Amino acid sequence: MAEAAQTLPARSWEDELDRAAAILADAPRVALACHVNPDPDALGSMLALAMTLSARGADVVCSWGNEPMVRPRWLELLGGPSFLVEAKDVPPAPEVMVALDTASPDRLGRLAANLGRAATSIVVDHHRTNPGFGSVLVLDPAASSTAELVFRLIERMGAELSPAAAACLYAGLITDTGRFQYSATTPATLRAAAALRELGFDHAALARGLYEDGSFGYLQVMGVALDRVALDADAGIVWTYLTQADIAAAGVTMAETDDLIDVIRTAREADVAGVLKQQSDGRFKVSLRSRGGTDVGAIAAAFGGGGHRLAAGYTAKGALDETVTELRAALVAQRGEATA
Repeated sequence: MAEAAQTLPARSWEDELDRAAAILADAPRVALACHVNPDPDALGSMLALAMTLSARGADVVCSWGNEPMVRPRWLELLGGPSFLVEAKDVPPAPEVMVALDTASPDRLGRLAANLGRAATSIVVDHHRTNPGFGSVLVLDPAASSTAELVFRLIERMGAELSPAAAACLYAGLITDTGRFQYSATTPATLRAAAALRELGFDHAALARGLYEDGSFGYLQVMGVALDRVALDADAGIVWTYLTQADIAAAGVTMAETDDLIDVIRTAREADVAGVLKQQSDGRFKVSLRSRGGTDVGAIAAAFGGGGHRLAAGYTAKGALDETVTELRAALVAQRGEATA
């Protein structure tokens, strides 16, 4: 029987962490999923937990809801591909299913139905906009990353991390903290990173694969995006966009442009940076970053997305001009409320 979405439980996230650890320690079969278009935090968290559960004897499958599943190049560095299956091959009603780094059920794509039919559904997440779903909810908005929460979860299970699993979690930590630059980086985050580094994976190779493995085509499409960059002082945003035609002309995938937002955000004249990327269905995915003066998580949530105060995103419903107009109005309105 499908489980209805629920409000946040009265139990603390640490109580829920204990519940999740107890369930997973004894589960003979587990399905794991992360959000569509996964980043290293989502994939690293999922694969690290999968490796750990498999080493304890569980039968494990992993997936995400994109069809077809496009595997990013850096996935080869993380290991664990043998656990990956297409979304259609995930059991329709798993005994236990874990959703990782998923701010809302719709971010699971077609796998949201599988989670709803699971006998036990566990959600491990750090997004403040998460509405609360699943029968066990490990939600800590103060955590730097889902990888940090999975590190705690594996500790609570009393399980050992392999070097490959440690590399997966480290990938999530370094990317979601901006290489430990963002404000969510705490002493606990750094202690977790140090513990992971003790396990002997090739840290330098992982960093190169995540940050220094772009193609010439990526440089070309970045040039296109930078040529279009615009500054709107009234809205406090610097932004640009890419279309499907741009991507096709450069011979790259849209996933290869994920780091573009980090270039755009370097402009000190704006509090918010935005990159609008056209998806295959024509809609624009909007990625937002804030220097601290703007709650982009609230703006993204208003448009059906989610994230954090300083980093968030959503998929717009209209054309480019309409999307920019709506985003600008939301930013101006929030700036007005802040100064009222």
